[in-house]
Amino acid sequence: MPKQVDHQERRETIARALWRAVDRQGATHLTMRDVAQEAGISLGQLQHYFRSRAAMLSFAVDFAGEQTALRVGRALAELPQPPHPRQVLRVMLAELLPLHPDARAQSRMSTAYVLEALHDEELHARARAGVLQGRAMAEQVVRQAITDGHIRPDRDPVLETNLLLALTGFTTLLELDAVTPAAALEAVDRHLDRLFETGDGPSGD
Repeated sequence: MPKQVDHQERRETIARALWRAVDRQGATHLTMRDVAQEAGISLGQLQHYFRSRAAMLSFAVDFAGEQTALRVGRALAELPQPPHPRQVLRVMLAELLPLHPDARAQSRMSTAYVLEALHDEELHARARAGVLQGRAMAEQVVRQAITDGHIRPDRDPVLETNLLLALTGFTTLLELDAVTPAAALEAVDRHLDRLFETGDGPSGD
């Protein structure tokens, strides 16, 4: 009997091929044929799964988000339970920065997606929804930390969440070698130290 194709697995293989291609040559002139070649399949096979470049990009970015969430989950599972909210936020921020190959490839993929989304209403709506979902998760951690007394009650959770996410701006500085990974993480740690200055004891790294 012919081998049954796992369609989700094939889509994920294509997504990873897209990440590699973007990581290596950028997305400006990247074609579906280039991605098919990277994935080791024909253009026709790729188009069977993705009818357009936009559909392929959307799936690849969604899959990247899922992989980031899995890495965050694994990192948090290795911490003493339950993890301190400072540790949760640090892990989340660190995984959004291009500090290792997987995160770097996915970060570049996301950057390419945002550039495409600026000129495509459908992609813009999907990208915005994804960003808002991630932002809501971070704000939930901040609000709970305020409720639990880890962050001072006079702090504005909306503003503090915005300031935390602004730290992802280190992505550009890291990609252009304007700062080192150690310097970026030091800035993240300093900001978290100030946010969690409540006198409630050590918050962990």
